[in-house]
Amino acid sequence: MKIHIIPLLVAAVIISASCSTTRNLPEEEILYTGIKKINIEDIDTKEHGKKTIDEVTAAVSVAPNNSFLGSAKYRIPLPVGLWIYNSFQKYEKGLGKWIFRKLAAKPVTLSSVNPDTRVKIASNLLKDYGYFNGDVTYSVDSTRNPRAIKISYDIKMGQPYLIDTVTYEGFPEHADNIIRKHLDERLIHSNENFNVTKLNEERERLVSLFKDNGYYFFRGEYISFLADTLIRPGYVTLKIVPGNNIPDEAKKQYIIGKTEVNLIGYNGEQPEDSICARDFKVNYFGKKPELKYGVLRKRFLYRSGETYSLTRQNYTQEALARLGVFKFNEFQYTPRNGSDTLDIKVNSMFDLPYDSELEFNLTTKDTKQTGPGAKFNLSRNNFMRMGASLNLELKGSYEWQTSSTVDGRSSVMNSYELGAALSLEFPRIVLPWLKDRIDPFRFPSNTNFKLYAEQINRARYFKMLSFGGTVSYSFQPKRSMKHSVTPLNLAFNTLQNRTEEFNQIAAQNPMLFYSLNDQFIPSQSYTVTFDNSYRKRKNRVWWENSLTSAGNITSLIYAALGQKFTEKDKKLLGTPFAQFLKYSSEIRNTVWFNDMHQLAFRAMGGIIWSYGNKTIAPYTEQFYVGGANSIRAFTIRSIGPGRYQPSASNTYSYVDQTGDIKLEANMEYRFRLLSKFAGGNLNGAVFLDAGNVWLLRDDPARPNAQFTFNRFFDSIALGTGAGIRYDLDFLVLRLDLGIALHVPYDTGKKGYYNIPRFKDGMGLHFAIGYPF
Repeated sequence: MKIHIIPLLVAAVIISASCSTTRNLPEEEILYTGIKKINIEDIDTKEHGKKTIDEVTAAVSVAPNNSFLGSAKYRIPLPVGLWIYNSFQKYEKGLGKWIFRKLAAKPVTLSSVNPDTRVKIASNLLKDYGYFNGDVTYSVDSTRNPRAIKISYDIKMGQPYLIDTVTYEGFPEHADNIIRKHLDERLIHSNENFNVTKLNEERERLVSLFKDNGYYFFRGEYISFLADTLIRPGYVTLKIVPGNNIPDEAKKQYIIGKTEVNLIGYNGEQPEDSICARDFKVNYFGKKPELKYGVLRKRFLYRSGETYSLTRQNYTQEALARLGVFKFNEFQYTPRNGSDTLDIKVNSMFDLPYDSELEFNLTTKDTKQTGPGAKFNLSRNNFMRMGASLNLELKGSYEWQTSSTVDGRSSVMNSYELGAALSLEFPRIVLPWLKDRIDPFRFPSNTNFKLYAEQINRARYFKMLSFGGTVSYSFQPKRSMKHSVTPLNLAFNTLQNRTEEFNQIAAQNPMLFYSLNDQFIPSQSYTVTFDNSYRKRKNRVWWENSLTSAGNITSLIYAALGQKFTEKDKKLLGTPFAQFLKYSSEIRNTVWFNDMHQLAFRAMGGIIWSYGNKTIAPYTEQFYVGGANSIRAFTIRSIGPGRYQPSASNTYSYVDQTGDIKLEANMEYRFRLLSKFAGGNLNGAVFLDAGNVWLLRDDPARPNAQFTFNRFFDSIALGTGAGIRYDLDFLVLRLDLGIALHVPYDTGKKGYYNIPRFKDGMGLHFAIGYPF
C-alpha cells in the first residue's frame, strides 16, 4: 500500500495546480502560447515564392509549451510540463527537485520569442529572396489568461525582382580564362529570381574553381557582387568582380612540391626513420612502416610538379580516411619563400588496431516462445600492413518453448543457430586489371572476400549445415547512391541428423523436405541503394533493391555442353544445384518534424521463383516475417505462409514458417520522453506492423498457403504496440511490446480482431538499434 502513496501525492499536486500555467512566472514575463494566425498579402504562388514563404514562416514560428508535433499553432490540451513547473519550482532537494528537473517544462515567454527581432530577420529573408518591397509585422493577441498571449504575423511579399544580366569583370587574364572556360557551369542566369543564396553558391563555385586551378590562398571574401535595380525596373543588373585589397599570395597559382608524411603510433610513438622516393617521404617508427609505403602512396592522388587542386586534396583526405587505420590526418601546406611551390606535411596518427562489437537481442512471447540471440565482431585493422580489415564474426541464437503441451515437458529446447564468418575487406576496388593510381570512385568503395559456416539445429527434427564463400564489391558514384555487386557466391547446404519425427513431417510435406535437402547454390547478385539522409532534410528516404540469380550461369554452361537449360537433376560436384531468381525491395521514409518528433514508414516485399533444376527455393533463401525488426506482435518465422496455420498438435508447428513471397509494411511515431536522462535521451514510440509470406505454388500439405487475391487483406497479419528507446548516440537500447490485432488464419473468433485471448497476442522484444 505504501508503494502507491508517492505517485498518488504527485498526481494530486499536479491536478491541484492544473488551473494555472502562469502562477510562478516572473512578474515581468508573459507566457507565449503560440501563433494565432499568419496573414500573407500579394502571395507569390510560384515555386520560388513557396520556398520564400517557408523560410519566412520558419523564422517567425516558435513552438509554445505542449506543442503538437512541434507546431507553432497547435497545442496538446494538457500542459503537464507547465503544471509541474509551477507546482515543483519551490523544491530545492528530494523527490520534488528530481520531478522538477526531469519533468518540468520551462515556460516559453514573450521575451524569449522576441518577435521584434524575428520580424527583422523575416523581412531580411524577403529581401534575400528578391522581394525588396516586402515587409513583415506582428501584433500581440490577448487570451483568457491576462498573463498569456498569442502572436499574429502579417507578411507582405510584393513583386519579386528578377536577374537582368550577369557579367564577370575585373579578373586577371588567367583567372578570367578559367571563368570563361567553365561559364556553362554558372549558377546565376538571366530572368531567374534574385536570390542571395544563389549568389553565395556562385561565390563558392568560383572559389572552388580557382582553388582547383592552383589558387590555394583564394577565399570567398575576395569576390564581390555589384547589384543595380535602377537600370531596369523590377530587375537586378549584376556584376561579379574581384574584391579590394586582395593579397598577392591569393593572386598566385601554386604547384605541388615535396610531401612528407609523419606516421605516429596510436600510443604516440614518434617517427625515428624514413623512406623517401622522389619527392614523397614517409617518416615512421619501429623497424618498418606500420602501413606499406605503396598502399600509403596510392592514397595521395597528386604528384610533385602538378598544379594544386582542392578537389584532389579532398579526394586524398577521403582516401586516407577510408583506409580506416588512422585516428586523424592533419594536412599542412607551406609555400616556399619567393616561390610558387607548396610543400605538404601530413601528421597521421594510427587508430587502435582492434575493434570489437557485441550485439544482443531477446524475444519473448506469452504463447510460451522465447528466443535470445547475440553477435560478436572482432576486427583487425590494417591487416598485414595493407590497409585492409580482417573481420571475425561469431553469432548464435536459440529458442525454447515452455509449455506442458510439448510432449508433456515443462521446458523443451527447440532450436539454436550458430554461425562464424571470416572476411577480408579492402577499402578500394581490387581487380587484376584496375591498377590506376586514382580510385575511379570519389565516395567509399570496397572489396570483400568472405568465408562462412552456419549450423541450424531444430531439436528432435534435424540439423542443417551451410557453408560457402563470397566475393563482393561496393562503390558509390554519388553520395546518395550505392551499388553492390557479388559476382561469386558459392553456398552449400547439407541436411544432417534427420530424426524419425522429421521424416514423418517430410512425408506429409514434400515441399518442406526439398527446400531443406542437400544442394549447391552458385549465385550472383546486384543491389542498389538510394539514401538522402546525409542532407539532414525533413523528408529522408532510403530505398534498396536487390536481384539475385542462382544456378543460371551454371545451367548455361551445361546447355553449351548439350543439356537443356531447364532440365532437372543437374549436379555440380556431385550435388544438385539450385536455380532461381530472387528480387526484393525495401523503402524507408522518415519525416523529421524536429529532434523531438519523427514519423517513420517502411514498406518491403520480395519474391523468389525457382525453376529448372530445383523448383523449390532453398530453405535459407525463403522469406519470413515476425520478430524484433518485423511484425513485433509475433515471434520470428511464426506467421504464414498465407492463411495456413499448423495445428498445435502437429509436429510441423515447430518448423519455421517461410514462403516465396513477402509483403510487409510498418509505421512508427517516435517522440522524446526525457532529454539528457542518465547520459542519453529516453524516447518513446507507438507502431503499427502488417505483413505475411505466401507460396507461389500450391502445396497440398499446407492449404491456403498459396498467394491469391481472394481474401488477400484477411491474410495480412496486423499488430500494434508501443516501446521505449534509450538513445546514447553511439548505442540505442530498445524495448518493444507488440500486441496482435489480426492473424491470417481461422481462430474460431468472429470479426477482424480474432485473437482468442488478449494475452495470447502479446510479444515483448529487447533489441539493439532501431527496427528500421
